[in-house]
Amino acid sequence: MSDLLLDINLQHLPDDYFGGEWHVATRVLNRNDPGSPMALATRLVLAPGQMETQVAPAGPNHTGKWAVMRDELMNRPYLSFELPNEATRALVTRLRRSADGLRSELNLYFASGMEMQLDRS
Repeated sequence: MSDLLLDINLQHLPDDYFGGEWHVATRVLNRNDPGSPMALATRLVLAPGQMETQVAPAGPNHTGKWAVMRDELMNRPYLSFELPNEATRALVTRLRRSADGLRSELNLYFASGMEMQLDRS
């Protein structure tokens, strides 16, 4: 299998491409609360309208809601996350997928300045 990932045009991307089980590959906190559910998450499970953050190995899981929003000017996608103790949104800065669609990388830039790269395979 090739490790080649192709950039996806975010302006014409179907919203369901963001769903699924994502593993947090890297994270830069900046001003984000280091104890928040999103800052501690090692895995995000995004089902239609519902989400779960998971913390490894035995941390607490949090469930909430998520949605895709788009700005009117450029149709850029944002992901809105609502958890019991945290509500935030993140600009999708990059999505890359393998040609067969089995592997993806998603880069998010949060309103707090936190940056996160998610991987799915």
